[in-house]
Amino acid sequence: MTISAEVLRYAAFTVDPNGGNPAGVVLDATGLDDAAQLAIAAELGYSETAFLTPGSERSYAVRYFSPKAEVPFCGHATVASAVALAERIGPGRVVFETGAGAVPVEVTSGPGGVLEATLTSVEPHVEAITDADVDEALAALGWRRAELDPTLPPRIAYAGARHLVLAAATRRRLADLAYDFGRLADFMTARDLTTLQLVWRETAGTFHVRDPFPVGGVVEDPATGAAAAAFGAYLRELGEAGPTDEAGEPGAAGVTVLTLHQGDDLGRPGRLRVELRPGDPRIRVSGAAVRIPDTETA
Repeated sequence: MTISAEVLRYAAFTVDPNGGNPAGVVLDATGLDDAAQLAIAAELGYSETAFLTPGSERSYAVRYFSPKAEVPFCGHATVASAVALAERIGPGRVVFETGAGAVPVEVTSGPGGVLEATLTSVEPHVEAITDADVDEALAALGWRRAELDPTLPPRIAYAGARHLVLAAATRRRLADLAYDFGRLADFMTARDLTTLQLVWRETAGTFHVRDPFPVGGVVEDPATGAAAAAFGAYLRELGEAGPTDEAGEPGAAGVTVLTLHQGDDLGRPGRLRVELRPGDPRIRVSGAAVRIPDTETA
C-alpha cells in the first residue's frame, strides 16, 4: 500500500520535544480511508495519531488511531493538533468534530510565544464498577486492595472515552508499575476501557498519574488528556474537587483547578491542567505542545 500524507509530530502537555506525550498529526486526511489511517498510526507507533478533515471555517472532523485501533477521542492528540493548526492559521478557537461529539479548543499564545490549547470535553459521566471487576484489574496489575487509597474508590469515568480510575495509597505503589499486558488488554477490551487512570494524590489539587494502554498496543501513555478530563469528572462526582487554584488556595467563583503530573516515571514529564467550572458539567483540560524536530526521536 502506497500512502501519501504529511505526518507532523508534536509533543503534548510539555514545552520540551522530549517530554509529554508524542502524537502524530495529519492536518488534511482527505482521501485517506480507515486502512490508510491505521497504517500511518501503526508505522508512527505513537499512542495516537490524529487525522483532520477540514470542514467549515476553523472546524474539522477528527479521527484518532492508535497503532492497533481507532479510539473515539484522544486529548493529547487534540492539543497537539490544535497547536499545529494555530502555527498555520493563528491562535483562537477551533472546533473538532470527534467520534465522541463536538470538542471546542481554544489556543492562546503565552510567554515566549509558547502555544497552549484548552479543550472542553463532551459532557462526562461516572459509573460504579463491580468488586469482581476491580479484583480482576488489580490481579492484572499485580496490585493488592490494601494498596489502594480508600478515600478515592474505583470508578469508571467518561469524558469522551472510558477510563477505570484506581487510586494508589502511596507514590511508591504508583511508581512500581509492571503488569500483565495480555490479561489487562483482555479485561479492558471486554469493558470498552481506553486506559486505566492510576493516580496518587499529593495534595488536594495535585495528582501524579499513569495510564496503561494495552488495548492500543502501547504499554503506557505518557500524558493522557481524555483520562484527565474523565478524572476531573470523577473527583467532582465524589465531592473531592473543592474550589482551588493551581497553588491549592481557595479558587475564585467556585472554580477548581487541578494539576496532574504524568510521564515522570517514563522520563517524559508532562503537566496537565484540569479545570472544573460551576454550572458547567464539561471539563477543561489545558496544556502546551511543541513540534518534534524531524532529527529527534520520541
